[in-house]
Amino acid sequence: MSGERGPGRPPVTRRGLLRGGGVLAFAGLSAAALKLPLFEVAGARQDPAACAAADLSEAERRLVISNWPQYIDPRRKEEGTFQTFQRRTGIEVAYTDDVNDNAEFYAKVRNQLGSCQPIDRDLVMLTDWMAARMIGLGWVQPLDPDRVPNLHANLIDPLRERQWDPDLTYHAPWQTGLTGIAYNAAKTGEVGSFEELLTRSDLKGRVTLLTEMRDTMSFLLAVTGADPRDFTDDQWGVAIDRLREVVASGQVRAFTGNDYTQDLAAGNIYACEAWSGDVIQLQFENPDIKFVTPEEGLVLWSDNMLVPNLATHTANAEQWIDYYYEPEVAAKLAAWVNYICPVKGAREAMEQVDPSLVDNELIFPSDEALAATFDFMPLDDRQTTQYEGEFADVTGG
Repeated sequence: MSGERGPGRPPVTRRGLLRGGGVLAFAGLSAAALKLPLFEVAGARQDPAACAAADLSEAERRLVISNWPQYIDPRRKEEGTFQTFQRRTGIEVAYTDDVNDNAEFYAKVRNQLGSCQPIDRDLVMLTDWMAARMIGLGWVQPLDPDRVPNLHANLIDPLRERQWDPDLTYHAPWQTGLTGIAYNAAKTGEVGSFEELLTRSDLKGRVTLLTEMRDTMSFLLAVTGADPRDFTDDQWGVAIDRLREVVASGQVRAFTGNDYTQDLAAGNIYACEAWSGDVIQLQFENPDIKFVTPEEGLVLWSDNMLVPNLATHTANAEQWIDYYYEPEVAAKLAAWVNYICPVKGAREAMEQVDPSLVDNELIFPSDEALAATFDFMPLDDRQTTQYEGEFADVTGG
């Protein structure tokens, strides 16, 4: 498979494909061009128990998976996790990296799932907020806890008790990341808070923020005194007004996907909102790039394994989930994808896989760093439409 990488080789990131269109500058884009597909689907809500297929796993040793690109170790390597799973279980895996954007994938499957029709997949990987949305719509099948004991035993504590699925009934984190601040130490002194990104005069016009609404607005809510995990419409209004003022002041150069990495390395921007996995890759070639925990904390997010309604190989999917929660397997995967490993014991197992990564805090963060993390409040349909629209108006204005 082209583009695959090993430790020490800068990879193409899963998050790098969230915004395939490149940098989103302020000029020339209307708010309408930025809005996600509408989440309202007439009659979309389902009862997972009434929209389940017969499980053919025992008779059909196969599994169909949709994941993000560049999000697994090499599939053709005999000693890799993928081939080892197939040999061990006898399950043939049809693996497609066709999730390029949460909203795009949602648009592709919503008509079928909303009317209890199959999407011909047994496992899909989606980010927290979209996983929450699909679980809330009843589009995801429950996992049998007896078939995924490693998930329940080995999931790291900060990823437990998510508001939208506190008992791990429907989801299992695949990989995890942090959103914080990166800066180029060759161009500026340390940037210690998100407030500094928004106000420091020496950074004016040399800052980028992310096009991911939940990432950026988590920090705007925090700096305006609200809790990103539980806030009101009024508190949202204060935060979006603050962002509007910052944009109008010229402090922010652009809103981007992971395109900020090139400008940060080149010195075109000095500091930015950043994803931890990107920074690991940048640091391979440029040790001046630093990742810091802002005073406001870090956004913690995951991409999650979900079994969609009418999947026909649920037990096979559960075998996959349980396998990737073995610490040795998780360590091999983490050594290639370079995101936070969600599996307890993987750090110790990394000693045998790649000792140079054992102390990398962007793969195995300290308890102190994880204690400073938060996630974004789950949104209903009205909030999603309103907040995404208002964010798009500001970033595309």
